[in-house]
Amino acid sequence: MLNLQLSAKEFNLISDLVYNKSGITLHDGKKELVKSRLSKVLRKKNIDTFREYYKILVNDSSGDEIIAMIDAISTNFTSFFREIKHFEFLKSDIFPKLKKNDLIRVWSAGCSSGEEVYTLLICFMEYFGEKSANNFRFSATDISTRVLNKAIKGIYHKDCCKKISLDLLRKYFQKGSSNFDGYYKIKGKYSKLIDFKRLNFMETFNFADKFDVIFCRNVMIYFNKETQEILVNKFWNSLKEEGWLFIGHSESLMSIQHKFKYVAPTIYQK
Repeated sequence: MLNLQLSAKEFNLISDLVYNKSGITLHDGKKELVKSRLSKVLRKKNIDTFREYYKILVNDSSGDEIIAMIDAISTNFTSFFREIKHFEFLKSDIFPKLKKNDLIRVWSAGCSSGEEVYTLLICFMEYFGEKSANNFRFSATDISTRVLNKAIKGIYHKDCCKKISLDLLRKYFQKGSSNFDGYYKIKGKYSKLIDFKRLNFMETFNFADKFDVIFCRNVMIYFNKETQEILVNKFWNSLKEEGWLFIGHSESLMSIQHKFKYVAPTIYQK
């Protein structure tokens, strides 16, 4: 089991399964990445071949094996205040248009390990003030249970918090000690404002209410154009009138059909 081999046929079978279950496209250039990450899964589970593993995946009625497999191959990179211009735009162009006493709903779609949604929370709280906390509803979703669990815990090494000012760290985080020396944890009164849940974008969105702002950044790069178009139109239906959609700086809606109004690079409005 030291040298597991992934044939082209086995890679195609796994790629098709991933696409059918999650919408994620794995092109040929991802073969070595898939082999490397799934080899660890096979060794842990004492599975001898990728063909045997594939049979386990397709015969698992619980869906747990598929979830674990997608967790293993997912690349989840994020950081606090990543793509800072988006948060500056919120403050300068969107916050002044939101009514302070209205219920404001925000969705971090593809929240990864939580840095994005906690950054959003900090921005909203700093602008509208502590007394407005009950007027915010933050939703954070991801297909990966692994990173979602980290987001729920809200614990980050100090190296991950370098973009957060000392004042904001003191205000929104608890500094760890003993075994957690060098770590920061989001304070409970803030984390309780966020509803974390696993969501596969290929499933029906069952949110009770529509959102004012949706952040879905650096997620659509894993989908083909057809899937991107379906997803973007689902976001349209999930937004309030004049709601805002933010996508990643490596992404664009130019080549797909959609109803959004272009506002600025990677920023769109319903």
